[in-house]
Amino acid sequence: MNTITITDFNFPNQKSVYRGKVREVYNINDDLLVMVATDRLSAFDVVMPKGIPYKGQILNQIATKFMELTQDIVPNWLVATPDPNVAVGHLCEPFKVEMVIRGYVSGHAAREYALGKRILCGVTLPEGLKENDKFPTPIITPSTKADNGEHDEDISREDIISKGIVKEADYVVLEKYTRALFQRGTEIAASRGLILVDTKYEFGKTKEGKIVLIDEIHTPDSSRYFYTEGYQERQNNGEEQKQLSKEFVRRWLIENGFQGKEGQQIPEMTDDYIATVSERYIELYENIMGEKFVKADISDINIRIKKNVLENLAKIQ
Repeated sequence: MNTITITDFNFPNQKSVYRGKVREVYNINDDLLVMVATDRLSAFDVVMPKGIPYKGQILNQIATKFMELTQDIVPNWLVATPDPNVAVGHLCEPFKVEMVIRGYVSGHAAREYALGKRILCGVTLPEGLKENDKFPTPIITPSTKADNGEHDEDISREDIISKGIVKEADYVVLEKYTRALFQRGTEIAASRGLILVDTKYEFGKTKEGKIVLIDEIHTPDSSRYFYTEGYQERQNNGEEQKQLSKEFVRRWLIENGFQGKEGQQIPEMTDDYIATVSERYIELYENIMGEKFVKADISDINIRIKKNVLENLAKIQ
C-alpha cells in the first residue's frame, strides 16, 4: 500500500519547511506556502507509525472544497490546488489557538462532562445532558496550539486575552468567523443527511494584517459528523450514534490500551486494519462531499507532487 508519510522537496526560492502532525508546509520566498497533506494518521496528539492510503488526498480535497464554499463569508489563505495532496496559499502568521466549536456533547466534551465537569474552557455547561445531546446553542471551547510532541490544552477566552495570546479585537473576529463557518458547515451537512457535531478552525494574519482561515476545514480529522437519520431514535434509546469522524480510530486505540499517555504502547496496525481505515476515510469523503471519491495515481506520489507543484509555482510566482 503506497502512502506518503514524509516529504523532502526543495522547491525554487524555498526558505524553510515545517512538519506538523499530518501536513508539511514549505515556505516559498516568505510569500507563499506549499502545504502537503501526507497520509500520516494522528490520534491523541500522537502520529501513528504507518500511513493510511489516500488519507492526505481526502483531507486536502475536502478542506479546499469547503474553503471555496465559505469564501463568501470568511476570507481564506488559499491560492491554488495544484495536486490532490497539495494546497498553495498566502504566507500567514498563525494565531496560537485552535477555535473549537461544539454543537453537541460529544468526544472530549462528553468525556469531561462524564467526569462531572460543568465548566469547559470557561463556558458553563447545563446540567442533565447525556452523551451526544445537542447543546442549547453551540459553544466555543478553544485550545492552545501545541508544538510537536506536546498535547493541545483547553483554554478559556479570558485566559487567551489576558495572557496576550490573541488581542481582544482579533479574538472577537475569530469568534465571529468561527460561528459563521459552523453555521454554513451545519447547513451543508444537513443537505447531505448529516449533522456537523463539532469542529475546529485555525486562523492566521496575512502580511497586510487581514485575518484569514488557514489549514483544514470540515474534514473528518478536524470535525465530527453524525447521520441525521436515526439520530433522535438512537438518543432516545441510549444507543451510540452512527458517526463520520476519526473517532472510530480513537475508540480502537482506547480499546487496545492506548490514549497517548506516557508509558503506553501504540497497538500494532496490521495491513488489514489499515485497509479498513482507508475505506472508512473514503466513506467519509463520499458522504461529506456528496460525490464519488476518485483515487489519484499513487504509483509514485512524490514525483507526481513535485511535478505538479513546480508547474504551478512557475505560473504564479
